[in-house]
Amino acid sequence: MAVLFGKLVFRLSKMLGYKGSSLPGMVALKIYPGFLSQISKKLDRRIVLVTGTNGKTTTNNIIASIMRASGYKIVCNAEGANMINGIAAAFILAADFKGNLNHDYAVLEVDEASFPHVTKYLNPEFVVINNFFRDQLDRYGELDKTILFIKDAVKKLEDTVLIANADDPLVMRITAFSKHKTVYYGVLTKSEEQFVKAKETKEARFCPVCGSKLIYDFYHYSQLGDYKCEGCGFKRPDLDICALEVKLLDGGICSKVCDRIHKMEFEIKLNIKGFYNIYNALAACAFSRLKAIDVPIIQKALFEYKPVAGRLEVFYNDEKEILLNLVKNPTGFNEGIKTLGSIEKTKDVFIAINDNHADGIDISWLWDVDFEFLADRGDVLSFICSGKRSEEMALRLKYAGVPVEKIKIIKNMREAVAVVVNEKAKNAYLFATYTALWPVQRYLKAILKSSEKEQRACKMK
Repeated sequence: MAVLFGKLVFRLSKMLGYKGSSLPGMVALKIYPGFLSQISKKLDRRIVLVTGTNGKTTTNNIIASIMRASGYKIVCNAEGANMINGIAAAFILAADFKGNLNHDYAVLEVDEASFPHVTKYLNPEFVVINNFFRDQLDRYGELDKTILFIKDAVKKLEDTVLIANADDPLVMRITAFSKHKTVYYGVLTKSEEQFVKAKETKEARFCPVCGSKLIYDFYHYSQLGDYKCEGCGFKRPDLDICALEVKLLDGGICSKVCDRIHKMEFEIKLNIKGFYNIYNALAACAFSRLKAIDVPIIQKALFEYKPVAGRLEVFYNDEKEILLNLVKNPTGFNEGIKTLGSIEKTKDVFIAINDNHADGIDISWLWDVDFEFLADRGDVLSFICSGKRSEEMALRLKYAGVPVEKIKIIKNMREAVAVVVNEKAKNAYLFATYTALWPVQRYLKAILKSSEKEQRACKMK
């Protein structure tokens, strides 16, 4: 009954123009609270959970892509619905009307705050932990609280293998004291000079063992890098899967990967921008090598991977490249600004900030974003602020030193998207918070489709 009604709700949601990525799960769990525990037993623990602050969706979907390319049939919450309702919905869509599940694996991203709740029902074979940054303080609280919740939940898991980002000392607060087998990934050496140097807030400054200040040989971004404590000897652990010679390309990123488990090296290339995506790729490589997936399959899946909505999603208006990126915390926004800075052509910047529950009602985090970097750039022609908190966003840009004549406030989101698409710059970079992301994407597609029709009509004339 839970599956049947969940599927009916999904179809109704689609008919009404909604994604239907969470509501079916909510309905199913109301009908049968034990639904997740019951249906997951059909997979016999063949479950991968991906958690952390940034990069969950990309990491999760890259793993799923590699698994599918290897012939596995996968349950996956690819749209990023990562709370318990979204995870239940993913199982509903995968099952038949009788609740049968003919799949090999479930690859599921899990919201950090939801992780302890989800693991009450799922005992995964693998857990991937990406990173921890301040995010929606009104919802999660301080990082210490989030990390403690996940640490306690991990302790209760049985025979689970952890795949962890060793470059983040906050992740090490969970894994360094865990009895679980842990495979570590990271960027081995200092990467080539990034195109943009942003002022960053570092989340971890002190040793989780003795409280002394951590000493870094180098940072990659925020608190991610090669660290050690001179007080007690705590340090970044030896890497099992590591990146070497990371290079930022015009359309993506490439790197050598050293697999120390199997004592081999191979090269990877991703057709998505942003240095931070090397960590998402490394996490996927670590899991795939543990599953003994052949390297050519991994390489092909990474090369062909296309990001889902808002994860540096690419659109075109004639020759104008338009990038759409989800932003939700200072670190993610700063990395987006770095990527924007690496684009050599002129650009227009669109920022849509909402303060709904899913976005976080406290928007004070915007003052920790390095908008000051954008203030003096002559290649940024305009800033278009939209969403419920468009005025506050404009004020933040003004205080960052952005010339007022470059700032436009357009609260109507469809109108704002239309303006940025048709502005004069050769590129457009669109930033949007959670609840602004889907409307922006929808308006963008509709406007570009209309533009294509007009262009075809002109050519015919």
